[in-house]
Amino acid sequence: MDVRGYTVGPLRENCWVVRGEGDRAVVVDPGDEAERLIAATDELTVEAILLTHTHFDHVGAVAALARHTGAPVHCPQIEVDVLRNINSYVFPGYGPFEPYDPEETVRGGERLTLAGVDIDVIFTPGHSPGHVSYSIPDEQVLLDGDVLFQGSIGRTDLPGGDFDTLIASIRARFLSLPDSTIVYSGHGPETTVGEERQSNPFL
Repeated sequence: MDVRGYTVGPLRENCWVVRGEGDRAVVVDPGDEAERLIAATDELTVEAILLTHTHFDHVGAVAALARHTGAPVHCPQIEVDVLRNINSYVFPGYGPFEPYDPEETVRGGERLTLAGVDIDVIFTPGHSPGHVSYSIPDEQVLLDGDVLFQGSIGRTDLPGGDFDTLIASIRARFLSLPDSTIVYSGHGPETTVGEERQSNPFL
């Protein structure tokens, strides 16, 4: 399996392209720069677009990429209305973005098989109310959006955020994973569960 990151948009969000069997792939959090992401995936068969949450910096290219690839969008169930009405949730000076009505919803607890890869959906609220993360246990990979960063955690001062809930999500859902699990976050460099367990000041 191959995971490649594309840092996009003014808030420097990480979009991840996970390539499984052959040219089959999934895209996680296409936040902006749709033309760049389309070019990066044009020779791949994109089987799904997976969203960890619906803050605008994570979904700005969803509509264009879904239209180009024909891939269904999986959106956290609690946050579907945000994606459908994204411009009502944009900071001043950003956007506009194209709204999207997702084909699929996730809430945590599902196992998806996409691109020949088994992906566990984990409910990880705290940064946003419906936030989910995507774990690929066979590869010891975690795509966690804005939950856990290298040396930090996701912000909790946005609507629906809650610090205690976020810390509880990390402790309950992530710290049971093997130390060697690679964490591909929504911002910043990749890290591992073990590194954050040992050195993250919030944990």
